[in-house]
Amino acid sequence: MGAASSGPGPAPVRPPQGRAVGPWVRALLRRAGTGPAPAPGRGPGPVPGLALATEEPPLPSWPLPQLVSLFLPEFPVRPSGRQQQLKILGLVAKGSFGTILKVLDCGREKVCAVKVMPKVEVLRRDTLKQCKEEVSIQRQVRHPFVHGLGDSWQGQRHLFIMCTYCSTGDLHALWRAAGRFAEATVRLFAAELVLVLVYLHDLGIVHRDVKMENILLDERGHLKLADFGLSRHLRWGERAHTICGTLQYMAPEVLSGGPYSHAADWWSLGVLLFALASGEFPVAPAGDHVAMLERVNQSSYTSPPALSPALARLLAELLCHNPLRRLRYLHHFQDHPFFRGVTFDADLLQKDPVAVAVAPRPPANPPPSPDPSTFDDFDCDLTATAPPDRPWPG
Repeated sequence: MGAASSGPGPAPVRPPQGRAVGPWVRALLRRAGTGPAPAPGRGPGPVPGLALATEEPPLPSWPLPQLVSLFLPEFPVRPSGRQQQLKILGLVAKGSFGTILKVLDCGREKVCAVKVMPKVEVLRRDTLKQCKEEVSIQRQVRHPFVHGLGDSWQGQRHLFIMCTYCSTGDLHALWRAAGRFAEATVRLFAAELVLVLVYLHDLGIVHRDVKMENILLDERGHLKLADFGLSRHLRWGERAHTICGTLQYMAPEVLSGGPYSHAADWWSLGVLLFALASGEFPVAPAGDHVAMLERVNQSSYTSPPALSPALARLLAELLCHNPLRRLRYLHHFQDHPFFRGVTFDADLLQKDPVAVAVAPRPPANPPPSPDPSTFDDFDCDLTATAPPDRPWPG
């Protein structure tokens, strides 16, 4: 789910939206009245004895044909009785790929976050495969440091992805409040993220958008990697070529258009750890991927003198331009001097709370909390008047 941070930050670079749309998508859009009409002089000629309609046929009861559901087994149709068990508590964020709502699941008495994506936009942007991949991956992963999927379904006009709501916020908000972290905290955060990335890569999953805004904090201050909207499966030996992610975190092989693989995530981790420890990014942001690639290639990545030699070495081995020479296996980190004394076991790492993250600084002007409104119809527009709420990636 696309990320939303508490402050201004670089927006994710999504796959190009100008791609040619497949024939079945064009047909569905024309049926819905949102796609281009066939070019003049193309298509079958008149059939004898068949009268052609002089006016556009009426739109179906659904803005998009129900045939769409056949292509979305990852999003089952929600039974109407289940809909009334959700109440909207607020608006978390609105982005180009959908709206994030804070809701109360009355049946489970649990607060959740729901990403709402209009089907028309999913088809128009040709991101159907991306939505399916996001849900498929989140259903597959089960890890203590992954923000897992709660549920997914579809209504008449929208697709929905529901996850647990993290009221503590994200790592980016905490970093902005703290400025930078002590190396002991960076070491713990790094160990948790290493375990997550090794787990994902063993499953053949490359995340492609590892950044602070996509890392949530639980009530004990431990990390939860979120937003699998740009993730994809890569088979053994397969390479990707799509330029996507967030510019300041993107590896040089991603910025150049590939080929690249799971090693790109380790570069992103290096950028993230550099910022956590020093309070600044190793390379200033650029306006596009071409300019960013030029800056990355010209940078020497000199670690600040305040960092310990062990941490400086770790950053240098992650921010290596040659992806084959980057640290990427668990034993590389277990044997690294920066992680001396660290046990790479998720249960042991979660044993004690992270003091710096338990009580993040509250916003100066917290938004008002609206009265809960019943989510009677998933497809009614209830997001227009809902006030903003705390950040949650989506």
